[in-house]
Amino acid sequence: MTDADLGSPPVAGASGLEALDTDQQLALTGERTVPGIPAENYWFRRHEIAYHHIRARCAGLDVLEAGSGEGYGAAMLAAAGASSVMCIDYDATAVEHTRRRYPGLVVHQGNLIDLPLADAAVDIVVNFQVIEHLWDQPQFIAECHRVLRLGGALLISTPNRITFSPGRDTPLNPFHTRELDAAELTELLVDGGFTIESMLGVHHGPRLASLDEKWGGSLIDAQIERALAGEPWPDDLVADVAGVGAADFEVADSSDRDIDASLDLFAVAIRA
Repeated sequence: MTDADLGSPPVAGASGLEALDTDQQLALTGERTVPGIPAENYWFRRHEIAYHHIRARCAGLDVLEAGSGEGYGAAMLAAAGASSVMCIDYDATAVEHTRRRYPGLVVHQGNLIDLPLADAAVDIVVNFQVIEHLWDQPQFIAECHRVLRLGGALLISTPNRITFSPGRDTPLNPFHTRELDAAELTELLVDGGFTIESMLGVHHGPRLASLDEKWGGSLIDAQIERALAGEPWPDDLVADVAGVGAADFEVADSSDRDIDASLDLFAVAIRA
């Protein structure tokens, strides 16, 4: 993919998203990222890359996004040619926002461990940056297996515990219940009746690697440290974060790059 494919920063891109007025934005809660907030742009783009990676795969198929949040990802998949896209989210505020912001989507409020779908209803389930928030992860995987057609795919991403909460069994993020490494995610999916087609990792590309070096080894830490200290960001940090694009991240197979060094895990699992 090229920068042109993925859009230019800070907010506009191939997803068709534009900067939102304040009254159109879905409030940040710590559990989701949203478009249109410059200081949030790094995290938004880091999440967005996964949707770009799957657009072609979803074309012509029936897709469920389980845990759709703001709705931008589902809108991207619909625009990319998915036959149908259904969204389910537990948060009623997010559901109402998605219905207003993306009126072409079908959106339901519901519990992800009791999906309001019939058996074998969809070809693809998308679950990006959600499973780490769930208390009953095995039951959610079982529900994905139930609603997928034979041979359908569960596309799931989650922060890599090894790099997101290094050296810890309990997550640093208070909104996360259980984070996973690649081996643990694989075990969860296989135990739930899936076969692993690929285990991918999201990594910083060359431009972000340069920004890491500029900011003392980690652009992420530069943002977090100032946020925790309540310090205003220097102008160049604001500009660097606002300038991040989805194309600044790389998605690599575990056979090509150390999966344990990835920022986020991205599994493609097939319903057996």
